[in-house]
Amino acid sequence: MRIEKQPMMTNEVGKLLTAAEVAEMLHLHVNTVKRLGDRGELPFFRVCKRGDRRFRYDDVLDFLRRAK
Repeated sequence: MRIEKQPMMTNEVGKLLTAAEVAEMLHLHVNTVKRLGDRGELPFFRVCKRGDRRFRYDDVLDFLRRAK
């Protein structure tokens, strides 16, 4: 059974990624991505009542540039 991925959400702040998508992109555990957000190293937005995190694609790229 193959599960199709949905395209990234896009709105006025740009492409938004879930913590799991960022983790896959950076080859990190999802908890590490959340911790980077909590420490302020990787900015994120809280969405919906549950407070899910969304990371801007551009912020993830900036994080990668700074990490080098």
